[in-house]
Amino acid sequence: MELVAQACPELWIRFSTSHPKDLTDDVAEVIAKYDNICNYIHLPIQSGNNEILKKMNRGYTREWYLNRIEALRNIAPKCAISTDIITGFCGETEEQHADTLSLMKEVGFDMAYMFKYSERPKTLAERKYEDDVPEEVKARRLSEVIELQRANSYDRIKQYIGTLQKVLVEGPSKKSDDDYAGRTAQNSMVVFPKGKAKRGTLVEVKILECTSMTLKGELVD
Repeated sequence: MELVAQACPELWIRFSTSHPKDLTDDVAEVIAKYDNICNYIHLPIQSGNNEILKKMNRGYTREWYLNRIEALRNIAPKCAISTDIITGFCGETEEQHADTLSLMKEVGFDMAYMFKYSERPKTLAERKYEDDVPEEVKARRLSEVIELQRANSYDRIKQYIGTLQKVLVEGPSKKSDDDYAGRTAQNSMVVFPKGKAKRGTLVEVKILECTSMTLKGELVD
């Protein structure tokens, strides 16, 4: 990643990880070192309970994961963090679900991909465990996770109001042909009047307001 950052200084590089064990201190240090490596990382947790993590064959504990979060925030404090969460895994109890909610509160993820558990053929879970959590319970737990994450996302994103942000212009906004949409180095979506901006370029935007998912602003001349 460092070699790519050095070879392509004009490009934004975004690192993602499929497993928390890929996030070593060395990786965090490289993210913090180079301006062209985006301050964003995807760090899937799946569950906040150790018994469920073991059943999922994740290979880490809640405590180990939180240690990685602490290291990342110490080394690269500007880094936004997203995650994956699954509700209603085989045998999950209300107490184990509560552990996931408490971890979400402790970390304060910027964003999350959230799902109900569904059985997949030929997986370890399908072979070893019964899909025994009722669908209505899965759905209710997912709603609780989504509601909490919406609040977390808003708390994280509102800190950018009043700041100047570099934005990579992706294209027209979904809601208005008069606006462009793009992303910051923290992977936040930004919507702003087109002005003289061009697709595929970096522009500077002053952030004026936000929703839980989107920043809104204006171009800085």
